[in-house]
Amino acid sequence: MTPTAHPDAVIEVHRLVKRFGTKMVLRQLEFSVSRGQFVALLGPNGAGKTTLLRILATLSRPTLGEVRVAGFHLPQQAPSVRRMLGVVSHLPLLYGDLSAEDNLRFYARLYDLPSINERVTAVLELVGLASRRRDQVRTYSRGMQQRLAIGRAVLHDPVILLLDEPHTGLDQDASQMLDETLRQVVSGGCTVVMASHDLSRALDLANRFDIIGRGQIIASVTRDHIPNGDLLGYYREVTHA
Repeated sequence: MTPTAHPDAVIEVHRLVKRFGTKMVLRQLEFSVSRGQFVALLGPNGAGKTTLLRILATLSRPTLGEVRVAGFHLPQQAPSVRRMLGVVSHLPLLYGDLSAEDNLRFYARLYDLPSINERVTAVLELVGLASRRRDQVRTYSRGMQQRLAIGRAVLHDPVILLLDEPHTGLDQDASQMLDETLRQVVSGGCTVVMASHDLSRALDLANRFDIIGRGQIIASVTRDHIPNGDLLGYYREVTHA
C-alpha cells in the first residue's frame, strides 16, 4: 500500500527514480506527507531511505520524476526550498573551534534572522545546552553535538525537518534528550520525516510509518492502524525479515 496524497501535502513525490551509474536506487517511488505529520522511514540498509532524504533536502538531484516541497519544484526551485528546511544528517555540520552560541549565530546570519541573540538563547535552552553555550563544540560529547545539530536545524523555524538516523551513536540519556527536543519541535507544527532503524523509538515519536524496500514504498501505516500495535511484527511481515 502506498501513501495517499492529501490536499494539504507539504511533500509530494511522484514516480521518483534515482540512478547512480547503472544502479537504480529509487524505482518509481510515490510519497506524500501532510502538514504536521511525523513520518518514520523504515527499511534495511540500501533500501533508499537516505537517498530519498537527500533529494528532499536538495542535496541530490532526481534522475526522473516529480518532487515538490512546500509547493516548490525540485531541483528547479531548490534555493526557495532550502530556507524552509531543517536537515540533520550523519554529520553535525558544526564548527568545532567555535562555541555553541557562535555556531548558531553564524547560521542565524545566513538565514538573516531578526533578534539573533534572543533566538540563539531560546534554541540553546530548547536543546539543553545553555550552560555550555560558550564552550567550543569540539569539547562536546557526541550526544551534545547532535543536540546542537538539532538546534542548528530548527533555528529558523523550518516548515519541514528531515532527519537521517539522528539517534546513531547516542547513549540512552542523550537519545531521551533528543526525543524531548523533537517532541517540542513537532508540537510547534513542524512536519518531520525521519529515517530510522530503531523501531521502538520511531513508534514512540512518529504518527506514520513508511517502509521502503527495493527503492519503493512497499507499505505505509498510521500509528492507529498498526496490526495489534506491533510495529516490529508488521515490519517483519512486510519485509519478510
